[in-house]
Amino acid sequence: MAEVRTVACPTCGKPVAWAASAWRPFCSERCKLIDLGAWASERYRVPVVEDKDQPEAEDPNVSGSGAGPASTK
Repeated sequence: MAEVRTVACPTCGKPVAWAASAWRPFCSERCKLIDLGAWASERYRVPVVEDKDQPEAEDPNVSGSGAGPASTK
């Protein structure tokens, strides 16, 4: 007989049967949406360590000089 794996819901901590939950690892759609809202409002952030020795790379999506390709006539 297979053992039922249970995990704690990341939002509320309630035990969840892993195989039986349609919203795993969450216990309900409500907990899933609460977590999604936390990411959307930037309550969760991935830490970034900046290297002081590296020069800042220019963003290719931002034009620095405003000069585009030279036009030839």
